[in-house]
Amino acid sequence: MSTAEVLTPLPKLVRDAFEDRDHYEIVDGANVELSPMSVDSQVLASRLLRHVSNFGVAHDLGEAYAEVLFKLPLKKDRNRRPDVAFVSYARWPKYQLMPDTNAWDVLPDLCVEVVSPNDTGDEIETKVDEYLQAGATLVWVVYPRQERFYVYESASRVRRLTRADTLDGGPVLPGFALALSELFLQPPPPPAGAPVQP
Repeated sequence: MSTAEVLTPLPKLVRDAFEDRDHYEIVDGANVELSPMSVDSQVLASRLLRHVSNFGVAHDLGEAYAEVLFKLPLKKDRNRRPDVAFVSYARWPKYQLMPDTNAWDVLPDLCVEVVSPNDTGDEIETKVDEYLQAGATLVWVVYPRQERFYVYESASRVRRLTRADTLDGGPVLPGFALALSELFLQPPPPPAGAPVQP
């Protein structure tokens, strides 16, 4: 007869340290804890990652990554963790080994921030400015609850899209097109004659 091993949960401090080890950025040498993403923001970021990465790989352009820490090439010390980032094979060759460092020393072509309720406008704007100053070609900022999508080509060239629009990949992902209704999914209408839920 075999005996079952009883697993005891990790002490709270150990568990919290393990769960939060990747939720920070580095600003001027100091670790800055990131606010947790809401579920709707995480789901939207995952959908966007899938669409962008599938297109990039299928067209041999590059790959998208989730929450990787990047060392930005700025005069000030900034290691940022975009919710989604696309790195072209021109910036990091397809078969080049990935670094085993804490922060990846490559600039993404595209940085995406998916806004959660705990994010402040100041934090988002600061990150957008830093990505663009570092030389990112595109920055996307997504507001899941408002179903708004902002495309930054520079600090002064910004387009606002809604779920009725189609997102293009610009110079980073030529030929990419995503109907934002596929990103901002809504439940289908109830069948005719179905009782209306309060």
